[in-house]
Amino acid sequence: MVSDPDEELVRRIGSGDDAAMQALVSRKLPRLLALARRMLGDAAEAEDVAQETFLRIWRNAGRWRPGTARFDTWIHRVALNLCYDRLRRRREWTGLDLPELAAPPDHPAASRAEETSDHVERALQAIAPRQREAIVLTYYQAMSNIEAAAAMEVSVEALESLLARGRRSLQSLLIRKADDD
Repeated sequence: MVSDPDEELVRRIGSGDDAAMQALVSRKLPRLLALARRMLGDAAEAEDVAQETFLRIWRNAGRWRPGTARFDTWIHRVALNLCYDRLRRRREWTGLDLPELAAPPDHPAASRAEETSDHVERALQAIAPRQREAIVLTYYQAMSNIEAAAAMEVSVEALESLLARGRRSLQSLLIRKADDD
């Protein structure tokens, strides 16, 4: 088995080493923020998820055992679970009267690439959460299918099925959007 690149840092964090925690945050924060942002579609919530993930690492690092799963897989699972908790709470709030949000200001100078990125982000938020999770882990987090499947706690075959359905859903939504424009 290949050694875990985070094993030493996690061991030190489990011993209460603040510097090790800072090093881990520096190493993992950008990817966790990107993951949570893509899953939730909200930068502020993504920051909250990342903060809670690191808090859980600090509290539980001493209990993590190498060899069971890579630490990176575990940390992604924690972040994804926190994202799903927030998504569930959103569904519970759908019956409430929420204030309307002001529309973002127009940016006439926005490039075609930014517009396309916005369309993809909206489409990504519209597909089934498990499909979104598979796509985010594989394409945005650059995990292998084996790593993504482990993080999602599914077989590689199930992951590949989720990816295929997710790609089809995205394609359908993006084609529909292009036809509407």
